[in-house]
Amino acid sequence: MSEKSPPSRKNQIVTILLFIVLAALYVVYGVDPLGLFAPPTPTPTVVQVAPPPLAVESDWWEVYFTDPANASGLIEEKLIDQINNAQTSIHIAVFEFNLTPVADALIAAYQRGVDVRWVTDDEHGIEADEEDGRGQFAMLEDAGIEVRDDQRGALMHNKIWIFDGQVVWTGSTNITQNGIFRNNNNVIVMRSTRLAEIFEREFEELWGGAFGPRSPSTVGEQFVTINGTPVQVLFAPEDDVVSRLLPFITGAQQSIRFMAFSFTHDDLGAAMMERAQNGVDVKGIFETRGSETKYSELPRMYCANLAVRQDGNSRTFHHKVIVIDERIVVTGSLNFSNSANESNDENVVIITNPAIAAEYLAEFDRRWAEASPPDPADMNCAQ
Repeated sequence: MSEKSPPSRKNQIVTILLFIVLAALYVVYGVDPLGLFAPPTPTPTVVQVAPPPLAVESDWWEVYFTDPANASGLIEEKLIDQINNAQTSIHIAVFEFNLTPVADALIAAYQRGVDVRWVTDDEHGIEADEEDGRGQFAMLEDAGIEVRDDQRGALMHNKIWIFDGQVVWTGSTNITQNGIFRNNNNVIVMRSTRLAEIFEREFEELWGGAFGPRSPSTVGEQFVTINGTPVQVLFAPEDDVVSRLLPFITGAQQSIRFMAFSFTHDDLGAAMMERAQNGVDVKGIFETRGSETKYSELPRMYCANLAVRQDGNSRTFHHKVIVIDERIVVTGSLNFSNSANESNDENVVIITNPAIAAEYLAEFDRRWAEASPPDPADMNCAQ
């Protein structure tokens, strides 16, 4: 008499036979009714993408820096976004221009009813527009947009955009191929109707022909506080900008960092050297070509043992920035020179905000790493 298999063993045998049948179906016909043989669906990997270090945005301000090493068009893209979002007005006082996509966006804004007006320099704006590869001002005028220039020897050197009487765009950046794609530059965008009113008043003065010393100063009305951040606005030449910057320099207690396309103003240079001699940590980057003129402050600072370097961009280092005590940022169109202070039309903002200062200090550190000390033989310190 044979013994019966235990129920558990029978079940194991049935399971094995069923597995063999299902495996055969999958191999022969590709059928897998129970999903036993298909590869498991991979768990999606979540990649944390860090924000670009050259673009930082807050609730009322944005800061952008050019990236010449990668020929980044970030600033052009951001500017076109602002133009496309404008509803009522775009008022511009900018030195030079040769970007066709920006011209196209302005024409489209004008055609949808936005009040678009541009003030520029005569030589570097309107006259340069006739050069090969340019003609963007002509595009605007052909579309019906009025462009006016300063018609004088000194420069209309501002970098001002005002959108809808609410947003101000400024910094060192000219709206050109070089300015955005090849040179080191910065942009700060601030949303404040009170700040926009200050810049609109200056724009209307320029639009009415009040250039240079003819432009009246309203410096007593050019201060606002935005979300707890003090912002002082200065216009050259009417506001005697350097005299108003000097107290910030002489008041520095811990550190001064500067990035300068042109630094030839003796009083500014002397103030920084005095602070360095009194224990303030002073470092600066000079545009190489600009620092090799006989008027540059570079040799004086170098020979006074300040930490100064020449920039590493084969094109142009175009910043005009001072950061004081890691909280005060000075930026705008003003080069640190007598002609900028006394003759040109220029704009400056002085912003007391540690978060904004941190972004400009990060840019300083990036450019400091690219820069190099000057050749001691060129500094003539023994003389």
